[in-house]
Amino acid sequence: MQIQPRHEYKHHINNMDYVLLRRRLEAIMQRDIHADKNGEYIVRSLYFDTPKDKALREKINGINRREKFRLRRYIGTEDYYLLEKKSKKNGLCYKQSCRLTREEIEFIQKNDLDWMAFDKRDLVQELYSKTKYEQLRPKTIVEYIREPFTYSVGNVRVTFDRDIRTGLFSTGFLSDELPLLKTEAGLVVLEVKYDQFIPDHIVMLLQLDGRRASACSKYAMCRIYG
Repeated sequence: MQIQPRHEYKHHINNMDYVLLRRRLEAIMQRDIHADKNGEYIVRSLYFDTPKDKALREKINGINRREKFRLRRYIGTEDYYLLEKKSKKNGLCYKQSCRLTREEIEFIQKNDLDWMAFDKRDLVQELYSKTKYEQLRPKTIVEYIREPFTYSVGNVRVTFDRDIRTGLFSTGFLSDELPLLKTEAGLVVLEVKYDQFIPDHIVMLLQLDGRRASACSKYAMCRIYG
């Protein structure tokens, strides 16, 4: 199945920038239908990496072709768990995902992976292969509050991620009592994603003096702590 490539840009912004941009976007863009009454939801991801931190190093070094695997859940939504692979090639992003059960995630966390060899889902098979040949293992939990906005023309998605926290050395992805450590105070990550183009008036809404796209990564931010 062909995967739709997406443009993706990330910026570090402060709380004042966040308040200003959110006010602008509210007038033009739609709130995500999956968000709560405040227009938000909580995302928790468990990232995989090799013993020598291949995914982290490739991100920091800006390698043109790179990938990372993660488990993802939305706090407060039970029985909806995803395995995702994000790839970047020639500046474009690709994402593949498939549903997992809670039991399958428990197996993965216990490093009980033999069942994956017989699974018919391509992404599960690929992760299994890389646990064998690259020793890919669960590494770091990243959790944050996400506030998403959408615009149908160009399939534009703008998100604000704030209150970014890490589980340190814990990989207790399913735990409701997971101790978390907040990363840099006052930092918000602005992400802008779209397909082939982004309308000019959306670009104008997002303009901030002195802000430039940067290779920021919530995974890399949280790895500083462990």
